[in-house]
Amino acid sequence: MTKLTRRTFLESASALAVGNLIASAVSIAGASDAQPHIAFPNAPRDRIAIASYPFRAYIDCPGNRDRNSTLPGMDLTQFPAEVAKKFAIHSIEPYSPHFRSLDPEYLATFGRELAKANSKVVNIAVSTEASFYDADPAARAKSVASAKKWVDAAVTIGSPGIRTHIRPAKNAKPNLQQTIDSLREVVAYAAGKNVVVSLENDDLVSEDAFFVVKVIEQVNHPYLHALPDFANSMLTGDADFNYRALQAMFQHAYNICHVKDGEVDNGKQFNIDLAKSFQILKTSGFRGYCSIEFDAPGDPYAPTAKLVEQTLRYLS
Repeated sequence: MTKLTRRTFLESASALAVGNLIASAVSIAGASDAQPHIAFPNAPRDRIAIASYPFRAYIDCPGNRDRNSTLPGMDLTQFPAEVAKKFAIHSIEPYSPHFRSLDPEYLATFGRELAKANSKVVNIAVSTEASFYDADPAARAKSVASAKKWVDAAVTIGSPGIRTHIRPAKNAKPNLQQTIDSLREVVAYAAGKNVVVSLENDDLVSEDAFFVVKVIEQVNHPYLHALPDFANSMLTGDADFNYRALQAMFQHAYNICHVKDGEVDNGKQFNIDLAKSFQILKTSGFRGYCSIEFDAPGDPYAPTAKLVEQTLRYLS
């Protein structure tokens, strides 16, 4: 048996410590480099989803302030079958205020109705309960907790992603660092559950496209991406800005985008060039879902059907 000298022991211990340090570093690097892997379909129709937001006047839910009681109503659990029947589309993007509950029983019912319609959720459009950059740390913590709650819901109903809203704060202007810090916590949690987090160019102040891009680039996490909306940035009234915003957003897009041919603000219609928008999409190499989100007053059924046919043509 070889005698273990003090020098040999120290050399062995040192080598073991270095080995453990390297193994630990490799493990950490591997965790941060983990990539989401969504099996996106190739067929144009299979790449289309229908958002529940345009149908908000029809969705029966205590938290839905946009419900029009003069119109036929449906629970969100009935939405997959309605979409399959009316549009022959089997992917949906529900809006978080349209969920009657996040109780396990309700989500299980939703899952069963999805299966019956041979449909799936491809993203949840989440409206968080507070701002990620609120001046009050307690409010920021509330926004993070709200987003995490919807990550858990996404796991339960099989959604590969959520879009989390960067809600405006009454007591602060958009703060890049506080938004980054909040979202780092959300994204780390989501990555652990294999859920992609997307940020949309929605609100012109709190979700300006170029602010969103800065957040994504500085968080620098493979589970944080952009959700480009074709027309939201057009509300500036500047078409050039809208297409530059769309281009910047598609450079960071992965799971989903919002397709629409215009937006309405205070009764004013802002139209966009659909062909140009799809060209930006194709040039970027985007392979994710195109969620139809018609957003104008009136019946959403006919305009949604028209956008589905146009999207099929542009994706083909």
